[in-house]
Amino acid sequence: MKHIVIFDPDTKHLSSFTSLLKKKNYSVHGFNAIEKAIIHIKNSKSDIIFLRLPEGLKTKYLNLLNGNVPHIGILGKEKEGVIRKAFKAGIEEFIISPYTASEVKLKIKYCLEKKHRTETIEKEKKYLKALIDITSLVSSTLNSYEILYFIVKKIAEVIPVIRCSMIRVEHGQNNAEVVATFESPRLKNLTLELNKYPEIREALIKKKPIIISDVNSDPIMTDVKDIISPLGIKSIIVLPVFYRDTVIGTLFLRTSRSGRSFTEDEIMFCRTVANTSANALYNAFLYEKSESEKIRFGKLAITDYLTGLYNTRYLYNRLEEEFSRARRYNMPLTCLMLDIDFFKRVNDTYGHKTGDKVLKEFAQLLKKHIRKSDILARYGGEEFIILLPNTSKEGAEPEAERLCHHIKNHKFKSLKGQHSLSASIGVVTYPHKNINHSGDLITLADTALFKAKHTGRAKIVIHP
Repeated sequence: MKHIVIFDPDTKHLSSFTSLLKKKNYSVHGFNAIEKAIIHIKNSKSDIIFLRLPEGLKTKYLNLLNGNVPHIGILGKEKEGVIRKAFKAGIEEFIISPYTASEVKLKIKYCLEKKHRTETIEKEKKYLKALIDITSLVSSTLNSYEILYFIVKKIAEVIPVIRCSMIRVEHGQNNAEVVATFESPRLKNLTLELNKYPEIREALIKKKPIIISDVNSDPIMTDVKDIISPLGIKSIIVLPVFYRDTVIGTLFLRTSRSGRSFTEDEIMFCRTVANTSANALYNAFLYEKSESEKIRFGKLAITDYLTGLYNTRYLYNRLEEEFSRARRYNMPLTCLMLDIDFFKRVNDTYGHKTGDKVLKEFAQLLKKHIRKSDILARYGGEEFIILLPNTSKEGAEPEAERLCHHIKNHKFKSLKGQHSLSASIGVVTYPHKNINHSGDLITLADTALFKAKHTGRAKIVIHP
């Protein structure tokens, strides 16, 4: 039933006009004092407002009465300037006495239809603008998260919802991951238990949109109805995001709202958004995958396959950089070369497989006890090199002793604590008269290490 408000200071006319509209099955509230009419309009939802003119055009009331509700002016007989003033105030429709009941009914019907057309056009404009914004963004970025967040944010701006999220489900998993939600760009990587979200599970199985018009009556939601009802959720949409015939990373757009079900045009808008963004998301995922592969292969190119430490290729590049910096700024640079003592015995006693495990554990032990600024690499076999930037000979010696201490006292899991290890270390520091090139550091450190191993092992020898 449509709700109509009438303001008319003429009590007799107000009474007859109110009776006329009530006979036509409208909910009518009449007021002969404009202050009371304004209070009622503020506190209730009106579909049509009738105003007696020119009384209803008092300046102090116009800003309060004008809005999205159609206003119809009631004119006794046209007075000069009244209609012009009414148009300026936003009143575009009038009834002029004498009028018939049919004329009033047609005028109300016309105003309501006009209002509906205007609202539809405004809604379509809003949808179109959101789609243009989304299309513009997705064509200008390859950041998948940026696209996902923008999509859910735009949907929430256009459609009143209490939840709007992008959800990823990995094949065979019992959990889903919220990768973007409209509340905040920081809210991501949240985990959902799929047994609490049967609508997502249904969309995952059927690979088609799932529309829950009423969570209290839809059979899909039977098992979780008691959990969802207190949250005030009325309707839910779950849309798989397709690229051609493939669900992109099993990605779902899930929106929920309270109060009423989603309308057909709202559902269509969400579908259009999902379809519009699918191609861009697919490209973004491919780009990120290729970038991730580049990083992985780049890391492999500079990483020792067994220990995960830097390899000699990376070591020589960094040595050149650090040596150039040390020479340019007259800073010290120390090179430590370490060798596990009697490592051959480990291989002979426990086998090469255990020997490899020992090397891995030894590498992680060194990594744990060096400084963040130090550069650790596997040089080959059981030999390791540590570059200590901005470290003098006086500072290098205690560092080498500290490492020897940790190695000696470490119980290697691979050897089940039955065999302790030690290491010999050769140390050389730039500047030195015998060091003219970066490679000289390696050569002299190797010489010092050779001396350490041939004068008793488990020793530190500092060149010269």
